[in-house]
Amino acid sequence: MDFVREMDAQGKVVAAICHAGWVLASAGVLRGRRATCFFAIKDDLVNAGAAYVDAEVVRDGNLITSRTPDDLLAFCRTIIAALQ
Repeated sequence: MDFVREMDAQGKVVAAICHAGWVLASAGVLRGRRATCFFAIKDDLVNAGAAYVDAEVVRDGNLITSRTPDDLLAFCRTIIAALQ
């Protein structure tokens, strides 16, 4: 969790898809930020302070989240764009 917090604090790209939203919640990097995830953990993200958005990919600054592997193309494209 320290690694995720450090990368986020440095403004580095932090990306999570599907159930990886739990890592973001545990790391405490979601408060006040928009994010998406697998529907079954939506309440956990909201309880961690995220503003849940039901979209294939959500970018909030350096934080990139996606719902499921079905959204992988949009997720990867957004990560690539963020790294350029």
